[in-house]
Amino acid sequence: MANVAVIGAQWGDEGKGKVVDIYGKHAEIIVRYQGGNNAGHTLVVDGKKVVLHLIPAAALHADKTCLIGNGVVVDAEIFLHELETLKASGYLKNSRVHISDRAHVIMPYHKQLDQLREKAKGSTNIGTTGRGIGPAYADKISRIGIRIGDLMNASYLKSRLDETVTEKNCLLTHLYGEKPIDVNAVLDHFLALGEKIRPYVTDTNEILHAGIRSKKKILFEGAQGALLDIDQGTYPFVTSSNTTSGGATTGAGIPPTSVHEVIAIVKAYTTRVGSGPFPTEQLNPVGERLQKVGNEFGATTGRKRRCGWLDLVALRHARNINGFTGLAITKLDVLSGLDEIQVCTAYEYKGKKLTTLPASIEELAGTKPVYKTLKAWNEEITDLSDVKKIPQALADYLKYIEDELEVKSVLLSVGPDRNQTVELRNPFERG
Repeated sequence: MANVAVIGAQWGDEGKGKVVDIYGKHAEIIVRYQGGNNAGHTLVVDGKKVVLHLIPAAALHADKTCLIGNGVVVDAEIFLHELETLKASGYLKNSRVHISDRAHVIMPYHKQLDQLREKAKGSTNIGTTGRGIGPAYADKISRIGIRIGDLMNASYLKSRLDETVTEKNCLLTHLYGEKPIDVNAVLDHFLALGEKIRPYVTDTNEILHAGIRSKKKILFEGAQGALLDIDQGTYPFVTSSNTTSGGATTGAGIPPTSVHEVIAIVKAYTTRVGSGPFPTEQLNPVGERLQKVGNEFGATTGRKRRCGWLDLVALRHARNINGFTGLAITKLDVLSGLDEIQVCTAYEYKGKKLTTLPASIEELAGTKPVYKTLKAWNEEITDLSDVKKIPQALADYLKYIEDELEVKSVLLSVGPDRNQTVELRNPFERG
């Protein structure tokens, strides 16, 4: 038995939703531990597309316990809408969904400030989703945030809102020239929301640790990708939470020893949404082809994703900060039919060769990728069911990635549907 954390190894959009959905059949408890509804996990089951933002992707399986951990920032209205939509579609059969009473709430002023700040930055904006995630985390760290449990306590919520809205009104009126927030209107609205979500709110620590003691199989579901981690990513073009495997411990409330396997979701090429340096980006027909064939549009915003070749420098960094024990390589089918495949093995910067990801954003933006060219394959692989039948060029590509990262593959994805997957090893079953 093993507990498994699923981590995006790049800048997000690696296909975590599909992998979590697949691993959900093995897990008994599924925990979302960071981020908010800025994340979009897309799943295709029997040809039907489902996009989730807050509720764990494994909720599409019946008889599961799904937890939204303390490390998540929750938009209560989005949560309720998503819950109702899933139930109406016939999902969540006999499943239980719980929100940690310690999770922080995304408030209307968080969204407003998020959008105003991005607008004020103009061409230098970070490219956030405008969902209020960053300001909600900022309030959490400033110790003026509103937690889910606070929504069930009118007098305490009023005192917390009085404190934080005073500051927010100063920003809105004096810095941005906006109207002040009506604290009483916000209070009434969120007390009503609190009653609606009350049945789902609990101390998720109790459920989680009871599961650990009884040796249940637990899946920890991350959002975004390792290169967007607030500490280890390409700062400041990052998200506002810890997207690494370490985030699972703080965001779910468990010790590091409770995570036994860390599965890296690696897209067979690289994409990025929003601003920030992207050394292997292809602003040419190759990039356009990857975007078109891969249907590279953001699940949350619909924005076109920037596309480029696989970047091993960035992936080595992700491996080091997460402790990957297995690779789940996705979208391999998108590379079928190319003339050749290039893989970035190092960077060049002012005459120097770099094999590690630089912390300086200016340095990273000024690098030039050093490529190794590999053979491509023309065979259609979307109906691949047996790893022994994969084209030799694809086998060579996979081996090259595994050798460079010193991590073996555990899963291969050759299409968007749940069934278009080859599982090489079940990480929940430890030998």
